[in-house]
Amino acid sequence: GCVLVVSVIEQLAQWHNSTVKAAMERLCDYIPGKYQVTCHMLCSIDREMNADVVCHSLKLCKQDPGQPLCHLYPPPKREKHSPGFCYVLGHAGQKCQILCAHSSHKSFTGFSSVCAFPLLANLCEKIKYVIRNKLPFEDFDGDKFSTFPTLRGYHWRGRDCNDKNTTVYPGRRPDNWDVNSDSNCNGIWGVDPKDGIPYEEKFCKGADSQGVMLLGDSAGAHFHIPPEWMTVTQMSVKSFANLPMAFTDELDWPQFSEVTGFLNSTIGGWTDSLYLRLRRRNRCNHRDLQNISQNGMFFRFFFNLTTLHLSFSLARNQLLDNPAIVIYATIGNDVCNGNRDTLAHMTTPKEMLSNVVQALRYLDSHLPNGSHVILTGLVDGRFLWDNLHDRYHPLGQLNRDVTYGQVYSFLDCLQVSPCSGWLTPNETLRNLTSERALQLSNVLKEIARSEKFANFDIFYMDFPLRQTAEEWQKMGGKPWQLIEPVDGFHPSQIAAALGTSITWQKMLHEWPQVLGKENPFNDQIEAVFKDQGGH
Repeated sequence: GCVLVVSVIEQLAQWHNSTVKAAMERLCDYIPGKYQVTCHMLCSIDREMNADVVCHSLKLCKQDPGQPLCHLYPPPKREKHSPGFCYVLGHAGQKCQILCAHSSHKSFTGFSSVCAFPLLANLCEKIKYVIRNKLPFEDFDGDKFSTFPTLRGYHWRGRDCNDKNTTVYPGRRPDNWDVNSDSNCNGIWGVDPKDGIPYEEKFCKGADSQGVMLLGDSAGAHFHIPPEWMTVTQMSVKSFANLPMAFTDELDWPQFSEVTGFLNSTIGGWTDSLYLRLRRRNRCNHRDLQNISQNGMFFRFFFNLTTLHLSFSLARNQLLDNPAIVIYATIGNDVCNGNRDTLAHMTTPKEMLSNVVQALRYLDSHLPNGSHVILTGLVDGRFLWDNLHDRYHPLGQLNRDVTYGQVYSFLDCLQVSPCSGWLTPNETLRNLTSERALQLSNVLKEIARSEKFANFDIFYMDFPLRQTAEEWQKMGGKPWQLIEPVDGFHPSQIAAALGTSITWQKMLHEWPQVLGKENPFNDQIEAVFKDQGGH
């Protein structure tokens, strides 16, 4: 974090031909509201020191005994007239301490995270709560649905239409055909004055209404760090306008995601999702979505992530609610970790079988009869290194000095790589990681073939990365554009939208029973309730 911020400040100074102090003030002015507190507490920085030197001198970065020195930029060379890293580091440390001692702001040194700052502590506690429980923080009636967008609110689940009544929420079967009020939040209620028939009965009875739910990892949550946050040539006040929302959504954007997206994308590309397509197929499905995904790295800091943990957060009443399509898509978590001995920390086929079957049994006891479960195989992550390692990262575009390969190595050295097995120059390790991913995909495929459950049928599909890349290249795109530009790891907005189209076509042709029939009353519903259908 420190190296990132200091790099941006130094590049801002270079781009605007200003002092580092002026650049830091410029960056702080870009950042909204209370988030400026942490910004103004940084020490003054010498423009001639690189970010690694500054952050080690502030003791925000350190070298543990017996561990390598982690750095993003090349260390100063020890030549006759050019001191080595250790000398520069010592000199920088003295200089920063002097500057900080004379600063009116409290030193940043010693804080292990931004959560140590009093004004952010309360917000951090809220975020820890939602990471732990994957439930809305603002949920007054306790039905697991919210009228608040972030902190696991309606960006993640259909928006509640009455947060003071626990029996009113998206996805339930209508109460008395919703004659008097909208009990399932799909915007359809009341009685047609022409014939006295409740609209919900007239338009939705026998319409195969069903919701869509995702049990996923950070790809399913749609992790994204806006590149304009660290590309100084694009940086402005407008660049950081979405920072509070992004922070309280854990840097995820489920409202634009492949399975549960429902808003027009503001992060590039376009939004297309399984939920939107199900809603177009049957307008009665309005708001019936749940994204129970989790950033694996964040989760491992606090808890042990398993599919069963994710399943516990689903909101579905077996007796009162509509059936659902549940997508299981942890496409990387089981092979991705930041450990040096990464292979030893990957899920084994035996563990995968036990975890998934246990989760499916839990779902069988909670999903309404007539539901469907689709198991998605793991991705082949060799695509990442092959297409990105020699390209410049957003941090390196100004001076052409930081490639994705360097970023991967830096994160791996710090043991916080999102995936040490794939984001590595070690081709053998990349191949072994893909081999394990294939083994785990085969476990899922066998579960779909052999296991039977009372309340849902079960299917398997490969993660459609190859088809997505082929489709994008036909449209004139480049493979690297399918990867998030900042983290160099997750699927981009373009990849998510194209993946939806490919998945839908497969379901339409191979499993039409999963999608249900088209509702012939869709146009009439829109005509009657056009002002009540907002998300």
